[in-house]
Order: sequence, then C-alpha cells, then structure tokens
Amino acid sequence: MEFLNNIDWEAQLAEHWPMLAGYALKAVGAFIVLIAGLRVSGWVASLVRKQALKRDDIDNTLGSFFASITRWLLTAATIIAALQLFGVQATSFVAILGAMTLAIGLSLQGALGNIASGIMVMLFRPYSVGQYVELAGEGGTVKDINLFQTILASPDNVQIIVPNSQAISGVIRNYAGYPTRRVDLVFSVDYGDGLENAMEVIERAVKADDRVLADPAPVVRVNTLGASSVDIIARPWVKTSDYWEVRWTLTRTVKEALDAAGISIPYPHQVNITREVS
Repeated sequence: MEFLNNIDWEAQLAEHWPMLAGYALKAVGAFIVLIAGLRVSGWVASLVRKQALKRDDIDNTLGSFFASITRWLLTAATIIAALQLFGVQATSFVAILGAMTLAIGLSLQGALGNIASGIMVMLFRPYSVGQYVELAGEGGTVKDINLFQTILASPDNVQIIVPNSQAISGVIRNYAGYPTRRVDLVFSVDYGDGLENAMEVIERAVKADDRVLADPAPVVRVNTLGASSVDIIARPWVKTSDYWEVRWTLTRTVKEALDAAGISIPYPHQVNITREVS
C-alpha cells in the first residue's frame, strides 16, 4: 500500500494519457462497430428469411437455413472488424477459425453431406411432401423433408427415415412426378372364344369409366399367346391421383363384362392319368 501511495498518479496519468485515450477511442469504436454489425446481421438475416418465404420454389426450412448462415457469417465478419479496430491482429484469429472449421467439417462430414444433399433436394425438388416415391430402395409417401433426412411412410404406415445423401445419390422413382399415369391391365381369355369380341368388350368397359382419359386414347391389344389362354393387355391413361382406384375398379368391371358376354377366363387344368397294373 505504501508503494501505491508513493506513486505520482497525476504525473503517470499525464504521461500515459495519449495512449489511454487512444485505447479508449479504439474500444468505443470497436463497441460501436460490434453493436451496429450485430444489428445489421440480424436485419439482413430477417430480410433473407422474408424473401425466401415469398418464393414458392424455396422451402421454408431452406429459407431459415440460409438466413442463419447469413447471420453467422456477418456476425463473424463484425467480430473480426471490431478486433482489428481495437488493435488486435485478426490474421491469426482467422487462421485459427479456419482450422477449427476444417476440423469440425472433417468430423461432421457425414452430417454436412446430408445438409448439402438436403439443400439440393429443397432447391431442385425431385420430390415433395405428399408424393409417393422410391428412395434408396425404399418406397413410401413423403411426410417430411429437412436438411438431414427425408421421412417416408410405407403403405402399411411404417416410418422410413432416409438420409438425404443416400436419397439424392441414387435413382429416384417419383410416382407422382407427372399429372398422368398409364394403367397396365392384362386379361386372359380362352382360345375358343371370339378374340375380336373379347377385345371389344374390354375396350367398352375401359372407356365407360369417366376417369379414363380420352387423350391419349386407351389401347387394347393382344399381348401374348399363353399355354392355355390369349392374354389381352389394356392400357388406359388416368390422372395420377386416380391411378389405384381406376386399376382396382377396371379389374372388377372388365371381369364382370367378360362374364356377361359369355367369355371365359381360363385357368390351368391338370389331368391325372392312372394306369392299371395287371
């Protein structure tokens, strides 16, 4: 304490005042830059999010992700600028930050790959929520798409989680990708029945369904000559949303129409031959 009392504080303050004033100005400047930068980063991130929400081709999750990335990048730039104003050399800080980013990226490369794939899914939209698709060998209705994974529900309502990196890297089969689909139905008739009559009965039954499209017109042709029957294929076009109902309905109505016309649907017969042993 006696040592402190012997110090001429006024002289010390007068001697070091320019340096202290300089540090004070730098600190004030750095503080102002930091506050202003944080406000600007928040404003720009909010603007990015609002603009993304206005666009139908950008998913809400992707818009929030871009907004967060923008905010963190601007915040990092603000901190670096504030440190430089305060007199701290930011070169080493940037180098350390880059090394940390590289280390984190290597340790999380699987997760980052899923994020990159999720961004591609949300940007290019090879499939959307509500569509039935096959991804990575799994089929189901898309329930949710986020940055890491795509969640499907199988026809028997089993949850299937497909990582986006696997979903985007393989073949994607989107059954709802186009507004119309072709229904392929095969009906077998007996060789003894009139072939032209059978084809006319099938064609009338197919065209009688209001959900069958006139353009392209339904096609009814002989497909194969089987061992015990002639196989006739019917190919009507329908709206994608009507596919299964039309398929199920036509399978029944064509069968009933063939029965009403007296045209039989053959089935394999097995003849047992017994030999008498004398």
